[in-house]
Amino acid sequence: MARLANKVAIITGAASGQGAEEARLFAREGAKVVATDVQFELLESVVKDINENGGEAIAVAHNVASADDWKKVVEAAVKEYGKVDILVNNAGITGLITQPIEEVEESTWDRILDINTKGPFLGIKAVLPEMKKVGGGSIVNISSLSGINGVGNAAYNSSKGGLRLLTKNVALDYGKYNIRVNSVHPGTIETPMIEMFTSNKEVREATMAGIPLNVLGQPSDIAYGVLYLASDESKFVTGIELIIDGGSILH
Repeated sequence: MARLANKVAIITGAASGQGAEEARLFAREGAKVVATDVQFELLESVVKDINENGGEAIAVAHNVASADDWKKVVEAAVKEYGKVDILVNNAGITGLITQPIEEVEESTWDRILDINTKGPFLGIKAVLPEMKKVGGGSIVNISSLSGINGVGNAAYNSSKGGLRLLTKNVALDYGKYNIRVNSVHPGTIETPMIEMFTSNKEVREATMAGIPLNVLGQPSDIAYGVLYLASDESKFVTGIELIIDGGSILH
């Protein structure tokens, strides 16, 4: 039986990279996918591919920092599929990885925190009533290794560290409703978001040298971890940090 049979999943940031991979994998595993992104044309292409390959998905234009947009996303999910079982807060942006805090503009700080932390906060608020109606659910927040070790950009690290602790808070408060909340912490994953760094041969090799497995991660590596946390296979798992980083945190 498919691992997500009869489940309805909202996945943000699903137009490319990890989000697109998660949307495709979830659909293959039987979920009805509500895929969202601000990059709507790219998103429509992902959803078209899912539907043409036997899956079920709809595309919704979505700014995750907007409470009104979140309301529309949840309404679309319920109207199309009748419920919400899973939320994957995948949408995110980064900043200049080596930028010291003295050089971070307030507008940059606000934008990164709005998308990476406020967005998941709004999403969690929006889906909790629907999850209560069906007797439970799974929320998976895509944080980062930087949300644990503090290496790199201060705004990005703060946003992802905040998401890590938001995860634990909601897990504590909503376990009584059978709503599980976990965070995933990717290391260096080959996605469009970091292509500006990994496309440089010297930077790429230096990055790989810091990973014990000596390879960069792929979006599918994250998607399978998210699948586990979204599925009933992890029904006794909540409030954890799932690190998927090739061993980078060992340094």
